[in-house]
Amino acid sequence: MSTAASPAPFRFFPVRVARIADVTPHLRRVTFIGEGLEDFADPGWDQRIKLVLPAVDGGYAHLPQGEDWYGAWRALPAVRRPPIRTYTTRAVRAGAEVDVDMVVHAPTGPAARWLESARPGTPAVLLGPSRAWLSEQPAGTPPGGVDFVPPAVTGRFLIGGDETAAPAIARILEDLPTTARGIAVVELPTADDAAYLPTHPGIEVRALARGGGTHGEKLVAGTRRAAAELIPAGEPQEVEEIDVDRELLWEVPRTARGGAALKRADVYAWLAGEASAVCALRRHLVSERGLDRRAVAFMGYWRRGRAEG
Repeated sequence: MSTAASPAPFRFFPVRVARIADVTPHLRRVTFIGEGLEDFADPGWDQRIKLVLPAVDGGYAHLPQGEDWYGAWRALPAVRRPPIRTYTTRAVRAGAEVDVDMVVHAPTGPAARWLESARPGTPAVLLGPSRAWLSEQPAGTPPGGVDFVPPAVTGRFLIGGDETAAPAIARILEDLPTTARGIAVVELPTADDAAYLPTHPGIEVRALARGGGTHGEKLVAGTRRAAAELIPAGEPQEVEEIDVDRELLWEVPRTARGGAALKRADVYAWLAGEASAVCALRRHLVSERGLDRRAVAFMGYWRRGRAEG
């Protein structure tokens, strides 16, 4: 937890559901309210936050506090450990409301079950960035959790993801300047979900309906086509293979091999979604097309058959 004397970059915000609305057939918007949200910061882009769900035993009674909350949380018995899931801040309004858009699917996990049962007044806890902490930092200091970090001078953007990345992509499209140019490829469950994505005067948004196809198949094919249009053939680079069933695929310019992040790039790519699809695109862009790893972000948000955490 943060304190008034020494704020932390992220803190817990006890909240409750104010409204729930189906934006499309597979994307549902949950609006949270609560005292203290005036300190909830809004850095924009693909800002990651955590939704803390009630534990089976005790709800939030055993949620640890303090600097070592994570270690204490992991040490809790499973029935007393509040499940934690990762989402993107979709919008923050006047420090009073926070919108989080969630994918609607069969209620097989704690987040899906919570979303199915949530009603106005349902309590929750958000772990999000602190405005107080940001106010004490030099201008432009990120609180963490933002991985859309293009070079200061970027020619074109290649953005790709599935429905789990759609909220982040929507926010990125809204935050990019109107002078930005590029292509965004988004695989969604149905054609009716395409209405979720905002337009941008310089970014061509290609919404691909999965229908009954394999998850990630259209994303990979569509992003490969977009890459051929945007990225001139370069020198293929060696890229180590990642076993997405055992390892987390999360590589952004701040951590990519090859030195400091670039200050200028002809193309910057941001790709997120199901890990095996993102892994295939990582191999194609870096190993085959030769895209500089310092100008690309790859994030395996989830893996088929595996729960977060």
